[in-house]
Amino acid sequence: MDTLKGKDTVEAMHGKMQLALLPFEGFTPHLAIIRVGENPADISYEKGAKKRMEKVGIRCSTYQFPGNITQKEFMEAFNFINSDEDVDGILLFRPLPKQLDEKLICQTIDPVKDVDCISPVNVAKVLSGDADGYAPCTAQAVVELLDNEKIDVTGKEVVIIGRSMVVGRPLSMMLLQKNATVTICHTKTVDVKAVCRRADIVVACAGRAKMVDSSYLKNDAVVIDVGINELDGKLCGDVDFDDIQDVASKATPVPGGVGMVTTSVLAKHVIEAATRRRDIEKVALRNGETDSYLN
Repeated sequence: MDTLKGKDTVEAMHGKMQLALLPFEGFTPHLAIIRVGENPADISYEKGAKKRMEKVGIRCSTYQFPGNITQKEFMEAFNFINSDEDVDGILLFRPLPKQLDEKLICQTIDPVKDVDCISPVNVAKVLSGDADGYAPCTAQAVVELLDNEKIDVTGKEVVIIGRSMVVGRPLSMMLLQKNATVTICHTKTVDVKAVCRRADIVVACAGRAKMVDSSYLKNDAVVIDVGINELDGKLCGDVDFDDIQDVASKATPVPGGVGMVTTSVLAKHVIEAATRRRDIEKVALRNGETDSYLN
């Protein structure tokens, strides 16, 4: 079985992003990260995101708020960041504490700055196949990895285990746009194993440690593991990586797979947002420099 390491996709994306930054003159794209509370998973992702932005060449500001912040206090701060012309992209960690109106906040964010698809505007664009919408970074990371590894999904049967708006549902629409035949499995699916055994490609994003083993797969299936779980003090995915070695043809590891591509997708979206907001691409086109470095 071949291991699909996220590092290879990250390096390919990094080269494209460096080219995309060439037309920028006099400023650097700017990402604002907003975190409420001290969720260890959020803190870990924030550290990784800041490192990725620094490596790519994107400015990154972090706004940290106490977990007991009031709706009024948060909205005042959020509206300031949202309207700041110096900010090109916003990453808001969710879920938010119960006292905050998450739905209102998602409706308030500027869709052009919404680089992780929390705005209803971007959700609708992704689900309708509009390329102007920013897909959730994790879902986009799966597509980037498949593309970089030259895994053509055209006509292939893809089974996605999980129906969240973070991965499952948006990813299904993105793969349909690439002419895959997509089935989504969830907690009410009858005989998930039987459904998965039909699949050429299985994407596991159920949030259950080592749920998918060799009994879920047909011979030579490609397995994309999106899950991040802690089991016996160690990180693992939704796939039992050791157990599928003799059945799968290719699979992503955890850690070191899809997760590390996600922050690169975030960086890509920030550059796209800055390009749209500041008409950089129009300037580049006038100069005959490029039609799109990021595609």
